[in-house]
Amino acid sequence: MNKSLTISAFLGAIFCANTIAIAQNRIEFKEFKLENGLTVLMHRDNSTPIVAVSVMYHVGSKNENPERTGFAHFFEHLLFEGTENIGRGEYMKKIESIGGTLNAYTSNDITYYHEVVPSNYLETALYMESERMLHAKVDTIGVETQRSVVKEEMRQRIDNQPYGTILQETFKRTHQVHPYHWPVIGSLDHLNAAALDEFMQFYKTYYVPNNAVLSIAGDIDYEQAEKWVRTYFTEIPVGTGTINRPTVREPKRTEEIRDIVYDNIQLPAVIQAYNLPPKKHEDSHALSMLSTYLTGGKSSLLTKEVVDKQQKAVAVAAFPLDLEDGGLFLLYGIANMGIPADTVEQAIDEQLEKVIANGISERDFQKLQAQIENAVVSRHASVAGIAESLAEAKTFFGDADEINREMDKYNRVTRADIQRVAQEYLSKNGRVVLYYLPKSAQAQQ
Repeated sequence: MNKSLTISAFLGAIFCANTIAIAQNRIEFKEFKLENGLTVLMHRDNSTPIVAVSVMYHVGSKNENPERTGFAHFFEHLLFEGTENIGRGEYMKKIESIGGTLNAYTSNDITYYHEVVPSNYLETALYMESERMLHAKVDTIGVETQRSVVKEEMRQRIDNQPYGTILQETFKRTHQVHPYHWPVIGSLDHLNAAALDEFMQFYKTYYVPNNAVLSIAGDIDYEQAEKWVRTYFTEIPVGTGTINRPTVREPKRTEEIRDIVYDNIQLPAVIQAYNLPPKKHEDSHALSMLSTYLTGGKSSLLTKEVVDKQQKAVAVAAFPLDLEDGGLFLLYGIANMGIPADTVEQAIDEQLEKVIANGISERDFQKLQAQIENAVVSRHASVAGIAESLAEAKTFFGDADEINREMDKYNRVTRADIQRVAQEYLSKNGRVVLYYLPKSAQAQQ
């Protein structure tokens, strides 16, 4: 159920090709707001008889009490337990029984629930999301059940997953002041120590209409969809808790941080992390293009040079985690058999220094533009993707029409911009470098 940020998730991310013309099409939508503060976005696409229904809550790990980390991720699971009117364990069965699919994920900034159902079951999906928002079953049985689920998830996805701790080991060094420094999955000790009323208060504070965006995309009739939304969501009261919005900013560092993490792995890895500005910063799109140039595909710079030609690494990846309050440009390389970590680091640094000094060629830039256009098309090729992008635009930018400006912002990025952001953000001063080494190497120290 969880799509929290993990290294395995990033390894699976690839760009898909599609026609560039589609990327230029405007995504039309309608928007209205209920008196309780719920923002509703609707996009009609009658080409296929399916509809995506999603709710994005503006709560992630950064909003938590430092002594109660992991609450947002915990609620991602807990809100599938059932409601006052939907039996325990029946939530997923109901959606699946009508031919639908459903999922959810938590990040540092948001929690997102979504279903894709046959369009004649739109009312059912809306009813169920309203139940989640109004009548969720937050009780002792559900809390105890999900404590066990989270414990097992920690064991499988972090403790026993090779390189599974990369994000938490990196963030606690890159964000020493901002609450991004604790992992999205949080602390099991904190969850075990929390009383039931703490969970109930968290629910009443964050999973409320005035902290949510409801996004619907697909085979809908605008008038009927709005009628159902008003029927099921109007009665939900405004949240009464105080929403924690961190205002602290991570100070800029001027010295490199280096460390070693010993893990249950066979091949060493090098992780480099560079702090980024907030998500809405004007450099975000240039940084995204830079990461694609470095490792986006088999012919990308680092893949071609470090993996294929030099054969010093079996895999490399770079991705900007453009978080709301300032994330990371994370880059890693997994060493080839017999290659030490410092050799991989040197090989990566040599390529980064070339980009910083010389930028990229016109030919590579044109190829990069095509890749980005294809990526935008791929993301918006499904009603589920459109529903999510609309919700993100409204949540982070305060304007759902930001979805129609994305390609324009990419098109404004120049070759000089890519070289400039490489120079500005990929400086060795202030970066974090981690070596992941096999535990056998620790025994030899």
